Amino acid sequence: MKDLNLPEPIAAYFAADSQDAQAVARCFTRDARVLDEGKTHSGLAAIEAWKTDSSARYTYTAKPHTLEKQGRTYVVTACVAGNFPGSPVDLRYGFTLERGKIATLEIAS
Repeated sequence: MKDLNLPEPIAAYFAADSQDAQAVARCFTRDARVLDEGKTHSGLAAIEAWKTDSSARYTYTAKPHTLEKQGRTYVVTACVAGNFPGSPVDLRYGFTLERGKIATLEIAS
């Protein structure tokens, strides 16, 4: 992660991802949206619940290795390894930032 020079809100997200759901939720705007595994989670309470659920189902680490800017979106590719089918896998995290926080996050393979 050190060589990528990730924008601060994105670096904070990956740091929080290894902590807890409340730390993750604090990285987002109040009306943020997360799209993951075909579901949309809107608002801080839903984002915290999404992270709580995924942490209960899987133990994993995400190591970002590529950063691209596509318009207003920052696309971070991370190697995600853990106790889930197909591990390890490269996932693409599409972040849109707003006022120093994450407004949208779309996670795709």
